[in-house]
Amino acid sequence: MRRIAADADFRAGFAEMVPACIGLVPFGLVCGVGAAAAGASPLAALGLSAIVFSGAAQILAVQLLAAGAPLAVIVMTCFVAGLRFVIYSAAMAPYVRPLPPRFQKGLAFLLTDQAFAASVRRLRAGGNPHAAGMHFLGGGFTLWAMWQVTNMAGYFAGNVIPASWSLDFAVPLCFIALVAPLYRSVPAVMAGLMAAIAVVVLAALPMKLALIAAGLIGIVAGTLVDLARERWTAR
Repeated sequence: MRRIAADADFRAGFAEMVPACIGLVPFGLVCGVGAAAAGASPLAALGLSAIVFSGAAQILAVQLLAAGAPLAVIVMTCFVAGLRFVIYSAAMAPYVRPLPPRFQKGLAFLLTDQAFAASVRRLRAGGNPHAAGMHFLGGGFTLWAMWQVTNMAGYFAGNVIPASWSLDFAVPLCFIALVAPLYRSVPAVMAGLMAAIAVVVLAALPMKLALIAAGLIGIVAGTLVDLARERWTAR
């Protein structure tokens, strides 16, 4: 662990993710409060945040648990909520393929919206895949560690934090700040625009499928625009 912590790329990823961690503090507190409200023990709440490591999935899980839903329903719902990571993984696969399998699995566990948004630029820049992987590892570890701290703080705070505060507003703001620098080309802008429209239009879809469908629509739209631009440039 000391060797990893001493790596310059790991430290750079760690430092780069600190602002995102600050933005996620309210969301972590909300997840911890939700676990306490659902009647989970401290060990169960810690296990949920440490293993699942997904705010959306954790909130869904504790809500379904409180409602007395069967375990199979809880697992399947969380699985569907995490399907967007399949898209993230597909985007990262070409860049992390040279890394050892154990390294790839570690990065897969730490994959989050924020880690992907912050690291995909470094991965696309090329260079040393191991250095880019260590940068991703540093950022992902920072998020994971802070997530445990904020979840447990929220758990022990219990219902002291009023639900009317709506602290989860910080999550989309944090993610917008991370992905905004990626919108530097027409295909990227079109992909984001179409995905934004689609997620609103398809909001009625069950089990959070609107997010998955919108992501796929955005990818298709961005790809088509990119192909059209290449053809136009070739003329």
